[in-house]
Amino acid sequence: MTGRAAAVDGATERLRHDIDSGRTGDKIDWPDPAAAPLGTDEEAAGTPVPSLIAEAARRRETVGDHKPRRRGIGAAWILIGFVTLAVTCILIWSLVSRTS
Repeated sequence: MTGRAAAVDGATERLRHDIDSGRTGDKIDWPDPAAAPLGTDEEAAGTPVPSLIAEAARRRETVGDHKPRRRGIGAAWILIGFVTLAVTCILIWSLVSRTS
């Protein structure tokens, strides 16, 4: 591996680490079991990403405050409410239809 390829691999590796650690806001802090990790296709084609471009992409992706997403049920309350309302309506309808 030449010096240029080593520099390219390092820059791409840092970008991949930032993505995997959740610093870019794309995903949670967990490693990505990629079959072809970031930069592999370019290197296999003989056109590795220059380190300046990889570093520019890394800076652009890590700008801003990427807070982890909240855990919890979030908008599922709408579905839970709808199902509860539907079940309640069915129960009331079945009770009313039996008494008639």
